[in-house]
Amino acid sequence: MQISELAKAGCSVWLDDLSRAKLTGSDAHSLPPRIKNSGVVGVTTNPAIFKAAISDATEYSADIAALSGKSVEEVITKLTTDDVRIACDLFTDIYRTSNGFDGRVSIEVDPRSAHDTAATVREGKALWQIIARPNVLIKVPATLAGLPAITELIGAGVSVNVTLIFSIERYSQVIEAYIAGIELADKNGVDLTQIHSVASFFISRLDTAIDPILKADGGVLAHSLLGAAAIANAHLAYEKFEQEFAADHWNLLAAKGANVQRPLWASTGVKDPAYDDTRYVLELVAPNTVNTMPQSTLDAVIDHGVFKGNSIAGKYEEARIVFTQLAELGISIDKVTADLESDGVKKFADAWIELLASVKGAMA
Repeated sequence: MQISELAKAGCSVWLDDLSRAKLTGSDAHSLPPRIKNSGVVGVTTNPAIFKAAISDATEYSADIAALSGKSVEEVITKLTTDDVRIACDLFTDIYRTSNGFDGRVSIEVDPRSAHDTAATVREGKALWQIIARPNVLIKVPATLAGLPAITELIGAGVSVNVTLIFSIERYSQVIEAYIAGIELADKNGVDLTQIHSVASFFISRLDTAIDPILKADGGVLAHSLLGAAAIANAHLAYEKFEQEFAADHWNLLAAKGANVQRPLWASTGVKDPAYDDTRYVLELVAPNTVNTMPQSTLDAVIDHGVFKGNSIAGKYEEARIVFTQLAELGISIDKVTADLESDGVKKFADAWIELLASVKGAMA
């Protein structure tokens, strides 16, 4: 299928990957032709992606050598922000023609700061200034400490990608934090039209967590719910998005030029080979959404994806039934999503620590 079909339905396609090889063309799936030919209109990164890109790549050797005498943290900041700045420049035309909604490149604050509001704000502002491109998005984890950081950064005119969202309750808090930030920006005299944000709702990890519980149950109901939780969760998140950004309170801000915070579907690579490898893309198409996917998922969608149009509209009641049935089986969504958030923060922090060790070794 053509990625343009998703775009016409209001779903932007971003690539969940970035490396020097993709920027220079030495990777078989380098970014410049992807931008031109496949409909990719943005890029997201995370600590695990940077760890994979930098740890064993010769493309970074010269830069690391040139930074002799710097701390390992300074070297990593230089490597990652340089890559993101180059990517931002590649997407400049898309950024302009989409009025800032697309052509975006994300970079995350140090994941070890996920539970430290002040550090997250400080690092977010520093990355914004270092990269110095209007189409960068600063990624902030949706932890309890991250919520006030979102408000402060948005209030200062920093565009934010809120990441690691797993539950509807936390997503509601993220929207509240964003709207509070827009109000603060308005109070501070910031041009609201220039502030953009996405809320990254993680998809596949919910099925990965719940499916083993269902399989262990072995009952008919449990079997019928395999692979249902993640998509149902995303559908209810989209319902929340529609409700909150149609409210009178938001409309007053929109009249001043404020942009909605679009839902972004992350972790859309299918982990279970028993499932269609395009399901977390084609079952989550609706206006004002973003789907950021790994290279393998993008290739699968282009190769054999079957476009279904808006696949979220009219599915809210069905999604609520899924959650009611999961509760009947004793599965606590609140506990599962809380565990996933904790695990997600830890995995990103661990990847960052491994990257630190790898670069330190290369500097020796």
